[in-house]
Amino acid sequence: MSAKSRRPKSPRVSPSPSGTSRPGTGMSTKDRDADMDKIEEEGFDRRPQSSASRSAWDNDGFDMGTEERELNSSFGRREGENDDSDDADDNPMAMESEVYVGGQMRVVDPAAAKEKELQQKAGCWTKFKRFLRSFWRTRQTDDTKADKELHVRTTLRELAIYMVFLVVICIVTFGMTSSTMYYYTKVMSELFLDSQYPDTKNTFRGSTTMADFWRFSQNVLMDGLYWEKWYNDENVTRDEWGYIFYENKMLGIPRIRQLKVRNDSCIVHDHFSDIIKTCYAPYSEASEDQQTFGKANGTAWVYSTESDLDGSSHWGKLASYSGGGFYQDLTDNRGDSILMINELMENLWLDRGTRVVMIDFTVYNANINLFCIVRMVMEFPATGGAIPSWNFRTVKLLRYITTFDFFVRACECIFVIFVMYYIVEEVIEIRKHRMAYFKTIWNCLDVIIIIISVLCMVFSVYRTMAVNRMIETLLSQPEQYADFEFLGYCQGVFNNVIAIAVFLAWVKVFKYISFNKTMTQLSSTLSKCAKDVGGFTVMFLIIFLAYAQLGYLVFGTQIKDFHTIGDCVFTLFRIILGDFDFHELEAANRILGPLFFMSYVFVVFFVLLNMFLAIINDTYSEVKADIANQKSEFEITDYFKKGYEKMVGKLNFKRDKIADIQEALAHADHNADQHLDFDEWRMELKARGHADPEIEAVFAKYDVDGDRILDAEEQMKMASDLETQKTDLNNQLAELEENGGGGQRPGTSESNGSYDDDDEDGGGGRGRGGVSGVSYEEFVVLSRRVDRMEHSIGSIVSKIDAVLVKLEAMERAKLKRRETMGKLLDNIKEDEEGDGNRREQMERLVREELERWDSDASLSNRGAGSTSSGRHSAARSLAAVSRPGSSISQRPSSANNQDDIDAKSISSRPGSVVSRQGSAVSRQFSPRADSAMSGRTTALSAVSEQSYIQDPNASNV
Repeated sequence: MSAKSRRPKSPRVSPSPSGTSRPGTGMSTKDRDADMDKIEEEGFDRRPQSSASRSAWDNDGFDMGTEERELNSSFGRREGENDDSDDADDNPMAMESEVYVGGQMRVVDPAAAKEKELQQKAGCWTKFKRFLRSFWRTRQTDDTKADKELHVRTTLRELAIYMVFLVVICIVTFGMTSSTMYYYTKVMSELFLDSQYPDTKNTFRGSTTMADFWRFSQNVLMDGLYWEKWYNDENVTRDEWGYIFYENKMLGIPRIRQLKVRNDSCIVHDHFSDIIKTCYAPYSEASEDQQTFGKANGTAWVYSTESDLDGSSHWGKLASYSGGGFYQDLTDNRGDSILMINELMENLWLDRGTRVVMIDFTVYNANINLFCIVRMVMEFPATGGAIPSWNFRTVKLLRYITTFDFFVRACECIFVIFVMYYIVEEVIEIRKHRMAYFKTIWNCLDVIIIIISVLCMVFSVYRTMAVNRMIETLLSQPEQYADFEFLGYCQGVFNNVIAIAVFLAWVKVFKYISFNKTMTQLSSTLSKCAKDVGGFTVMFLIIFLAYAQLGYLVFGTQIKDFHTIGDCVFTLFRIILGDFDFHELEAANRILGPLFFMSYVFVVFFVLLNMFLAIINDTYSEVKADIANQKSEFEITDYFKKGYEKMVGKLNFKRDKIADIQEALAHADHNADQHLDFDEWRMELKARGHADPEIEAVFAKYDVDGDRILDAEEQMKMASDLETQKTDLNNQLAELEENGGGGQRPGTSESNGSYDDDDEDGGGGRGRGGVSGVSYEEFVVLSRRVDRMEHSIGSIVSKIDAVLVKLEAMERAKLKRRETMGKLLDNIKEDEEGDGNRREQMERLVREELERWDSDASLSNRGAGSTSSGRHSAARSLAAVSRPGSSISQRPSSANNQDDIDAKSISSRPGSVVSRQGSAVSRQFSPRADSAMSGRTTALSAVSEQSYIQDPNASNV
């Protein structure tokens, strides 16, 4: 039994009567139906046997096998090839790129389709390179503006990758710090800064004289550095020396260093030169004293350069100090160190030329794996007195000790990979956009983050190498000073820089969420008001700086907050925020103090600041109005909503298919013999719109013995599996509805549409046959017919519009020439009794004008014959008009009647507007001109009629 005889002939639905052909094509409906029969026969012949298709049906869902997908794809190719061959002359090529999916027309770029075909034919290496290239696809490397869904999908992919990078950089950053650092710094600072001197009860924070420094060195410093006794006055062992708080190991030994200036570093005024013999200027490297003094027999009395000490400069409160000077290294025990301090004090180590004294040491706490690098500074200004300052840097220089540290190390490796990934991405974007790449603020932000990340990576390598080297040296020479100051300073800068990188990384999130209208309010407001705010900022700064210099000049000598221009600026900002001390201003100047305060608050706070806010508020209102008036575009919520509906649609569609199969299983056994053969099964499912491969796959799965018959046991097995899968689908739908916020579940029609949409996107061919009586192949043919018909109608309408535009231009030119001819004809009538030569000359001019007019008015070759006859008729009529007493000139009424008849005949056909306009204009001329216009109208009528006969749909004229 052949495949053709086995296949039942299904009724075919055609949108047009039998035997008719579609406009614009040479293929009739019968031909297409024959093609459909051939396609279905080929698909049926290619149906797999039970043994081959048993695996095509799985328990995850009732999906089509690969055979049906091949059938659908081959059908689509043959259908497209036939359409191309039949309609190449009548239909546009762009038609092939438009298809109907899910009730909507989608446009597919032919170039993209060709590129996809080339990708399928590419080799392994090419595919591998394209696979790698796909990792760097962004909105700037690929043009996603045309497809909003692709734009959202690409943005979400970029956002997902970037969020992983953001999490990694946060782990790396926060892995270097903890709240323990604060407590460590607090304990160490309170020990040295808040401990009181025995005699004055003062502290290092409140030190104001040089004597306070010696009190601090002899008491607080020694007690803090050397913990040689327990709280019960019992001595600690030798091995326990060098621990602060019994927990923090001192690395090396402490160092005290001072810098001095020369006696002749400043000039005394002539009036006091005889009285004052010494002069010590404020510190500067040019005035630094490097001469040996005092005992002149040690490093405390002999100057050492910065290179000798391998030191670094220090930025103090009064000046920036070099890394050299006179220094004294203490010992690892309290007794020897106190003797050194006493010796320095007795020999006046500090004198009038001393400008700064620094105490440096480093401790390490193994319990928390933290270093504390301490520097206490006491500056001695040229005014006298002392200004203390300090710096406690708690850093984590040994990075990898605990399990969490190694996890952070793994995150650092991932961070390096991300940095390399983004470097490649930015290089690709720069190559594509060139200098235009830097016109976007987000691109500049990307470059800044990458640069900072690379610098942090380089410093991390340097820090690891430097710490290992210093610790090795320290362990080999424990009696030397360990200078961790510069490394601690670099670590502090590193922490600050990477903190800025994390801040910018969080700000960059706006780059990926700015496509949403709500998220663009901030950036749109700032960009729109930038010009106004920038102009107003200039005026604000003028007034603000004027008040800053006024406060510096009036209160700078008495109030600390105004003693420098920089402090004045910050103080004025604090006044705006309400942080001010009015009584201090009033005490400094009883008149100008209150006036300064009240005028500043009124002008800056009540006027300028509110103008700033008004500009921003107005701009924000405009942005809100613009956003409200904008057309709603495809947003991220629509993307997720569509995905949810698509998922629910799939489940609904599968459930409907299972219900169909259950119903078919109940009614397919027509002879009620408890044995269901394949023909009965296929006939029942084909009537319900299912495709042959799907029917074969379902049957083959449960036809275990391969006899092409389902017995009662096999039918019960199928029914049980179907009910189980239906129950699972119902549970999944219920869960989706609960998670979806109780939204309305899409209906069956929406589900089918969504499912078809997914099939088109994914390339699958599942479930083409719905519950209707039209197969998928017939649906494709009908949809393509409707598609081409709509496109043909659209092309015809566009042609009509173009022709009408051209005819309007030609009519304007003809009207102008008609006016000229009318004037000539009027002159001929007036000169009927004149000279004969002049009449002949005028007649010749009129004939030439008519020939030019008729030659320009030719519309196409199809109307050439009619136009020629009209031109000769018009010429004969005009010749008769030029001769006095001609018969035509005596019958103006007949010409008018003929003109009316021609106008009526043309008005019923395409182009009748032009004809009616011509007849109306012709009546405005003299009776002799009416005859010529009658001939011209006849010619136009013939042209229109001929064009209408040749192409009644196109309406070319």
